[in-house]
Amino acid sequence: MSTLDTCPAADPAGGATPTDAEADPAAARAAMVTRLEEDGSLQPGPVRDALLTMPREVLMPQAYVRRSTPGEEPPRWDLLDWSAPQDRPELVGVLYGGASVLVQHDGEPLLGRARGTRSGASITSMSTVMGLTASLLEELDLGSGLRVLDVGTGAGVTAAVACQVCGDQGVVTLDRDRHLTDAAAARLVDLGFRPQVVCGSGEQGLLGREFDRIFMSYTVKRVPTALVEQLASGGTLLAHVTSASPSWPGLAVVERTADGHVTAELRAVEFAHRAGHGMERIWLSEEFRQRMATEPGTWTQRSMLAPPADSDRGFWLAADHLLGGLVRDFGSEHLAIGAPGCGSWMRAEPVGHRRWSVAVQGPRDIWKEIHDLADRWRAARSPDRYRLSFDANGEQRAASKCGHLSWHLPAPHPLDEGATS
Repeated sequence: MSTLDTCPAADPAGGATPTDAEADPAAARAAMVTRLEEDGSLQPGPVRDALLTMPREVLMPQAYVRRSTPGEEPPRWDLLDWSAPQDRPELVGVLYGGASVLVQHDGEPLLGRARGTRSGASITSMSTVMGLTASLLEELDLGSGLRVLDVGTGAGVTAAVACQVCGDQGVVTLDRDRHLTDAAAARLVDLGFRPQVVCGSGEQGLLGREFDRIFMSYTVKRVPTALVEQLASGGTLLAHVTSASPSWPGLAVVERTADGHVTAELRAVEFAHRAGHGMERIWLSEEFRQRMATEPGTWTQRSMLAPPADSDRGFWLAADHLLGGLVRDFGSEHLAIGAPGCGSWMRAEPVGHRRWSVAVQGPRDIWKEIHDLADRWRAARSPDRYRLSFDANGEQRAASKCGHLSWHLPAPHPLDEGATS
């Protein structure tokens, strides 16, 4: 399973240094579940019970901790190992702190690794922030006997919960990386689970099979058609959908009714999984962020127009798709948005009651684009979710209930529907 992109915040339930009590995995596990209940990510029921009894140190007996400072090159990580007693207190904090768990460096095999320091390259697989995983597992409404397709195996956390709640005979977990599937298969057996573990294309799923629940643990630009076709009557599919920008994600909730009809919606959400393999991403460089924060811009003005609020997520979801190419700097104290493709940017700072100081730079007037779209969004009754439709030609369209605000999700590249997760 992958983790969040670094926006709006990489870890909404960031890890903490373990106390003496939390150095015991059972106590740390109980503390993690309590935190998830307190923040609303977890409710009483089978998912909570599974997380309360699941020893994460069996699924992730090794994990990386970054030791280099931000900007230091090359970056450095230490691989902690449960078999080394001196590593256990810190590893317990990593596994049960709630933050992302870094499990793979530079595409390496997970089995048979030696503990110690790695430098350079990058982390290539992570186990998702626990609050996000828990809330999505709750959304799936898992139950005994359900057939589950877990797309994006990662460390095997989602597969383990599905096995415990639904029974392992109906669970299939799928990942493009054989190193991840090999490790997950071995470690799930250590937990007493024997689901079908497949190395293959996430977007293709398992052709010819049907599933009651399908869960994608990475973000895509459109819902894979093959997965919709594999959804059984009464089934639910969850997948995060976003453009190349990581700033304003949506959650696609696809259901097939008892009579076989597919209904779907795209909900604006605050956090999403990391982008899937090969998905293009646009980012703000540190130098670009500095320009946005300090330069005067080509023009400035005092405006009585308030920008849409952070809580207006339905607007920002629409902006992600209809304005295109925009990335927000969530580290900025005030609203700052850039278009790295053309170098345009804007920032808006409050300067008194109903007054904003606005600076704009570049060929795009992002401030005007935002307000023009905000007018359309309000005219469409300020939706926070959009109907998602699939036509016979494979096109996918998101639209407000009134139909006045809509967009098409990008058509698949010829290789996309056969790409890997």
